[in-house]
Amino acid sequence: MKTVFFDVDTQLDFLYPAGALYVPGAETIVKSLAELTNFAVANRIQIISTMDAHTEDDPEFKSWKPHCVAGTNGQQKAAVTLLNKRMVLTDAAEAKDGAQIIVEKQKLDCFTNPHLKPLIHLLKAERFVVYGVVTELCVQCAAFGLLELGASVEVVTDAIKSLSPTAERDVMERFQAQGGQLTTVASVTA
Repeated sequence: MKTVFFDVDTQLDFLYPAGALYVPGAETIVKSLAELTNFAVANRIQIISTMDAHTEDDPEFKSWKPHCVAGTNGQQKAAVTLLNKRMVLTDAAEAKDGAQIIVEKQKLDCFTNPHLKPLIHLLKAERFVVYGVVTELCVQCAAFGLLELGASVEVVTDAIKSLSPTAERDVMERFQAQGGQLTTVASVTA
């Protein structure tokens, strides 16, 4: 069964207290993120990594304070989530063989990047393992979007972080009701 890891928005502005849009407690999942990345490398599992890449006057900043402005330190991914061999998705056909494919986005939903769905179809993966931040926002969009494409989707519960435990619980219940599965880093890397 071909597996692809789906790393959602593990960027400095979200993961650490100094970040522009810090998710409280997100730094506690960094060790889990590193374990998943190392496992992917050791087992030649492809990683799709989403990244906010906003302009300085991005319309999203009417709803959220400025964050992940392209080219800033805060927009960078945590070092433990980066592979040496990576590429930014500009064309699905060219990216399908990359070890890590960076999917830049300007909205919460990663599927607003027009190249992502064609890439998913080209990869022909049967299983996606999803993790990152924020559970009830971008992780939810990725997980449900993958389910809609007919894939087997697992969310790694000890490698996600939410703004609200109640919202996270609600999202995970709906995710399971639609056929998604919950897992842990230990189960994924066993």
